[in-house]
Amino acid sequence: MVAAKRPLPKKRSVWVPDRQNVIWIDCNPQVEKEMRDIHPFLVLSPRIFNEKTSLVIGLPMTTAEYNADNPFAVSVGKASGRKAGQTSYVLCHQPKSFDWRLRGAKAHTLGQLSDALFAQVCERLNQIIRI
Repeated sequence: MVAAKRPLPKKRSVWVPDRQNVIWIDCNPQVEKEMRDIHPFLVLSPRIFNEKTSLVIGLPMTTAEYNADNPFAVSVGKASGRKAGQTSYVLCHQPKSFDWRLRGAKAHTLGQLSDALFAQVCERLNQIIRI
């Protein structure tokens, strides 16, 4: 009698942030007026870069109301969770890179910014750094 072969277990895919994703990132340690604690972060760098380097390049997000008049902030809709109802802004004038693995980054419930909003963010960033 021949034993039946069991199928190999499916390999779990490991989460890696990708371009246009919104993630949670811990900005600590922080210096002086820099953002601190855990914030949403819009990923600009592609998944392959993020996976190979453990770095993620992107823009922080906030619900601070004074950004309504900030020409470098793009409004991307209403926040959810404990900040529900507040407007969420992507801060295009503060590009940053973080080691997403060491900082324990996690997927945000927003998932991914729409193509139209992401294009608007990239356009605003390009006005600043001209790439």
